[in-house]
Amino acid sequence: MDPYKYRPSNHFDAPYWTTNSGVPVWNNNNSLTVGSRGPVLLEDYHLIEKLAQFDRERIPERVVHARGATAKGFFEVTHDISHLTCADVFRAPGVQTPVITRFSTVIHERGSPETLRDPRGFAVKFYTREGNWDLVGNNMPVFFIRDGIKFPDMIHALKPNPKNHLQEDWRIADFFSHVPEAMHMFTFLQDDVGIPLNYRHMEGFGVHTFTLINKEGKITYVKFHWKPACGVKCLLEDEAVTVGGSNHSHATKDLYDSIAAGDYPEWKLMIQTMEVADEDKFDFDPLDDTKTWPEDIFPLQPVGRMVLNKNPDNFFNENEQVAYCPALIVPGIGYSDDKMLQTRIFSYADTQRYRLGPNYLMLPVNAPKNVHHNNHHDGVMNFMHRDEEVNYFPSRFDPVRHSEKYPYQNMKVSGNREKMCIAKENNFAQAGARWRSFDPARQNRFINRIAGMLTAPRVTQEVRRVWLGYMSQCDSTLGQKLAAKVQAASQM
Repeated sequence: MDPYKYRPSNHFDAPYWTTNSGVPVWNNNNSLTVGSRGPVLLEDYHLIEKLAQFDRERIPERVVHARGATAKGFFEVTHDISHLTCADVFRAPGVQTPVITRFSTVIHERGSPETLRDPRGFAVKFYTREGNWDLVGNNMPVFFIRDGIKFPDMIHALKPNPKNHLQEDWRIADFFSHVPEAMHMFTFLQDDVGIPLNYRHMEGFGVHTFTLINKEGKITYVKFHWKPACGVKCLLEDEAVTVGGSNHSHATKDLYDSIAAGDYPEWKLMIQTMEVADEDKFDFDPLDDTKTWPEDIFPLQPVGRMVLNKNPDNFFNENEQVAYCPALIVPGIGYSDDKMLQTRIFSYADTQRYRLGPNYLMLPVNAPKNVHHNNHHDGVMNFMHRDEEVNYFPSRFDPVRHSEKYPYQNMKVSGNREKMCIAKENNFAQAGARWRSFDPARQNRFINRIAGMLTAPRVTQEVRRVWLGYMSQCDSTLGQKLAAKVQAASQM
């Protein structure tokens, strides 16, 4: 008897998508939401299975953001925003809160050079008096996709080919030929900012729309921005080769050496705010993470500054074991119905439980610094000393009670249960506007990088036509110049 006769194999694939249990999947592009905008429903089994499976693909390295460096310091409030939020971390100018910040490259593995073209992670853990708040973002203000159900597919396309373990442009071009909303992100990734000089000269963005909630319960949409005090600086390709050739950990070394020398990196925290009642007044969806909010309409407002003045005491303990999760918020800060954010709320905590174990929040670097209490017990690597007899709630033998009620997000939600895209996609306008803002030399560098991807081996004419169509919708001149560059390169 052949022991492999019934072994699962892609040689016997169904012609349609299914769950792991073989159930047909009729929509692999959109999460199940209340109405077209959300929030996302936990009952979307296909979404949860897809994300949970993806979160467990690597042992023990992070699936994404594997290469990173951390530093510790403080956040200080410089401007009063207590009229916008009751969050204790923002209670008054002069208030300082301990932080640990991790910078990272997104796609490449832990030992990869820090000069590769790749988005950079920018994650800050605030140890507030009301618990930990994780502001988890990137060095680019937008993202490739607007629905987290496509995140595993996107990362698979950007990661190396599973057959030969080589990152190949034809896979990237093919996948994103199906994702028109990604064109805005590519105007960042394939722009000069695609390779930061180092972590100190890098912006940070919360990317998603969050909410601020004040003591009266008023809800305001907000976007978070980190602006480096030493300015934004980047590496062009030849510079990256030179820097990377001498030190593949140049950004980590620069961060460590700067702090050790007393040249402490500093960032200003800025916010953009929007009234909830105004969210339908624009030609884009403000909760769409592939869009930015125009700064002439929503000006940047200063909030505070972050200073990193201490290197990690142990790299493994405070870099490999530090765990960030956008689900970790504090009273006065809330989520929005951004579909990508909604799925990250589940996925980040899930992958940390897998990577570090169910009690990862007990690790010193992840544990809150304020007093806390719950009845979570046992599990792998549980090292908390407990001698109580009552581990349930409520109990007349245990004085622990509910906290005082604080304002929370209570916006009304209505709509049909459905899988569909948002109404205002508007995939190309902001991408075109950004490209037009470049000077001619910068425009040409962007065109050359996109053309290089589209003329790579195995990129088909169909994929090129789709990309050229997308770029032409971003800007007709961009489309024409890119088409000419692709044609010229194809004839060489």
